[in-house]
Amino acid sequence: MQKLLIIGATSAIAKATARRFASQGAHIYLLARDAARLADLAADLTVRGAASAHVATLDANAIAEYPSVLNTAIQTLGGIDIVLIAHGTLSNQNACEQDINLTLQEFTTNALSVIALLTHLANYCEQQQHGTLAVISSVAGDRGRQSNYIYGTAKGAVSIFLQGLRNRLHKHGVHVLTIKPGFVNTPMTAAFKKGILWAEPDTIAAGIVMAIEKQRDVVYLPFWWRYILLIIRAIPERLFKRLSL
Repeated sequence: MQKLLIIGATSAIAKATARRFASQGAHIYLLARDAARLADLAADLTVRGAASAHVATLDANAIAEYPSVLNTAIQTLGGIDIVLIAHGTLSNQNACEQDINLTLQEFTTNALSVIALLTHLANYCEQQQHGTLAVISSVAGDRGRQSNYIYGTAKGAVSIFLQGLRNRLHKHGVHVLTIKPGFVNTPMTAAFKKGILWAEPDTIAAGIVMAIEKQRDVVYLPFWWRYILLIIRAIPERLFKRLSL
């Protein structure tokens, strides 16, 4: 049975993914900030078929706590086969433009914390010579746009880091997956007007599970975002900077 660690486990996409692995009988260890929500999720996963569902609290910005928290997860599960890193915040672009401290906080949450976690976990997976590190980045990281470049910069940094990590760990039998969702209907995006390009969390979760099973390197979810971003990246900078995107 698979041994799965999920960081940011109470996010909508993470919960939907956990439920899919629970139905396969996986052993699951959940990390997030809210103890009550973690307990509810663990109970739900057990009902859905998880072989076990353990929980612990973690503030993603408490980087100094990572070694002890991760070691406890590894010991409790008896090893890790799959890690899903799914935490993050949707930055308020306008507020960040007026406050450097907020900008740095958002970058820490969405990029530096992920890089720090991956540094610990990559060394563990390299030592055991197997495992999957799956990380939720975003299509926003493929090109800087005036409407969300603080968030996009953080996600772009994560995607580039994952590229290098994938290259490093491939020869050690470790799978590194970059997950790039587009618009997803979650509590974090509740205030946004929804349209045809929006997807539900379970659709994204299905794509994540399939990408892990098929050992994909990068997956756009839903798939059509790959082609949308091909077009967006191809727009010349001279024209792109004039667009209200």
